[in-house]
Amino acid sequence: MPKSESRRRLTAARKFELYLATRSPEAPLGEILRQHGIHLDDLRRIERAVESAALAGLKAEGRHGRQPTDLSPARMHQLEHELDEKTRALAELSVAFTLLEKKERAESCARSQANGSRRPRNK
Repeated sequence: MPKSESRRRLTAARKFELYLATRSPEAPLGEILRQHGIHLDDLRRIERAVESAALAGLKAEGRHGRQPTDLSPARMHQLEHELDEKTRALAELSVAFTLLEKKERAESCARSQANGSRRPRNK
């Protein structure tokens, strides 16, 4: 079987398994490479790719607390626009809620004063 065919058969999962199998200091590196039909240079490329992907994933997780997604710039812009609209709506609702609370407190105080009770006002 030609070398190029064996390379094509290595899926991402198999490459990761290969990477893990070679991490142990006691791992029979030559035997593992022969079993998979790859050269040491191929393994070094796999190691760099795995380590690079791991670092990228950890950096992204640190920024967002979750894994990044592949979004087109147009979709990203659309989502940012939706987020802005929802943020504005939430701010408006917050103001309306605060005004209603103040109105309710004022009406409650007015009723209390009309009934003759002298309860301290909440600020």
